Amino acid sequence: MPLLTLTSDIGNPDYLVGAVKAQLLQINPEFQIIDISHSIPPFNYPQAAYVCRSAIKNFPDFTYHLILVNLFEKKPEQLLLAFHNNQYFICADNGLLTMILEENPEIIIGIPLDKAAIKNTIYLTSVMGKIVNQLVNGESIKNIGSSDVQYLEKRHLRPMLDNNSIEGQIIFIDSFENVIVNITRDQFEEQRKGRGFRIVFKRDEMIDHISESYADVREGEKLALFNSAGYLEIAINKGNAAGLFGLKGFSEKMRQGQLSYQTVRVYFE
Repeated sequence: MPLLTLTSDIGNPDYLVGAVKAQLLQINPEFQIIDISHSIPPFNYPQAAYVCRSAIKNFPDFTYHLILVNLFEKKPEQLLLAFHNNQYFICADNGLLTMILEENPEIIIGIPLDKAAIKNTIYLTSVMGKIVNQLVNGESIKNIGSSDVQYLEKRHLRPMLDNNSIEGQIIFIDSFENVIVNITRDQFEEQRKGRGFRIVFKRDEMIDHISESYADVREGEKLALFNSAGYLEIAINKGNAAGLFGLKGFSEKMRQGQLSYQTVRVYFE
């Protein structure tokens, strides 16, 4: 059965999640649909990229990933179909694709939309579903749309690196209020070079070692670890780190005069 994933900013209370799945199953009742998330905050590209990237790498080859995030940031004239690292991606032409992949895709195809159609979420879902069905039925990706296509590119949110420090940004706060920073284990170790370190945030908060699990510290104590996606996480054992420390994610609105995100710095010494 064709395996499809869904990621959207629709929100679970909305009827649209069910309607989207129903539309896909009308196209092919054998589609196996798996939800990644429908709770991506609107216009939060760094969070959408983090969630998609972290989930997608766990799926088997030749999975179809339908990304219904920021579909209408501009008037949709085309969808993008990409093939990269043995995975298919279908999404809006809004720059999110290159943020998820952290590079340009191996193959990218532009799928023009019917100019006469009412371009709502259900219509765009139906176009995506028909594209998947064509691929499942053996159609070559290069025969589905135009390979000579211009598309919007956005770069993923990178930490700032130098010899003695890394400055990262908070890109996600999970339901336990654990704080995810855009610093990977590989980046951390490459910059560390075996040295000691201090992870500093909110002026006087500091952590100087990496834990393997929340249970490595006593209940109520703060810790840093690398989560299952390989990103730096600041947490409190059985506590709410974001709320206690007043930490906010990249695109959350803050008071006038403050930055639109908060930084976490790692100093090596």
